[in-house]
Amino acid sequence: MTAFAPDSLVLNRKLPLWYQVSQSLRASILGRRPHDPLRLPTEEQLAEHYGVSVLTMRQALKELESEGLISRHRRRGTFIEPGARRGAPRRLLGSIDAIVAQQSGERTTVLGHAPEPVPGELAEYFPDGEEVVTYRRLRCDDGSGEPTNWAENAVRPDVAARLDVADLERWPMTKVLRDSVGVRISRITDTVEARLADPETAELLQVPLLSPILHYTGVTYDAEGRVVDVARIRYRGDRFSFSVTVEAE
Repeated sequence: MTAFAPDSLVLNRKLPLWYQVSQSLRASILGRRPHDPLRLPTEEQLAEHYGVSVLTMRQALKELESEGLISRHRRRGTFIEPGARRGAPRRLLGSIDAIVAQQSGERTTVLGHAPEPVPGELAEYFPDGEEVVTYRRLRCDDGSGEPTNWAENAVRPDVAARLDVADLERWPMTKVLRDSVGVRISRITDTVEARLADPETAELLQVPLLSPILHYTGVTYDAEGRVVDVARIRYRGDRFSFSVTVEAE
């Protein structure tokens, strides 16, 4: 039986290895294509793939099992759950793969993309630019088809010129920028705040006007310190949870 092939990972020695591996594998699982195999490689094969010990790999798999993303069977192997839960709280320790994992796991429809003048509320992020390319996407639960969030990404034109829109139907913007476009991401600044649904958000997310939503803003910087992308994502308040774990040194 052919096994699922996870993405590669560049490890950051400042963060727990098991955590980085679990988040990278999580993003691969949630971003898989419908015809991809459900069976994972063995612990030993995965450990070799990521360059970590079997014990580290085992801890990473235990984390994914606790989320309901995989099931492990003695003698049979480890399998991706076809109806894996997408709504489990996300841990965020500061890796790019954590951001990718948090953004993954739902069916995505690209609503449109076009160049436009820099919106006034984003002027501080693009002080030298007159235009950005805005991508609008709607994400829905794979099982029920119910909308969970919708996103607007304002991307620098020179970066957008190298972006394949079809990739955004499979992968989160962060992964596309890093792995497909080749942007060397240095950091991402996240802000999450409570807001009320405006008419467009209420219509897209199928919630009452002025109902509570969570508004996420993610500002992505490249290695030169330039802002390459500002993501504004509106989440249904009943379909999103967010947790942060702080590791003591």
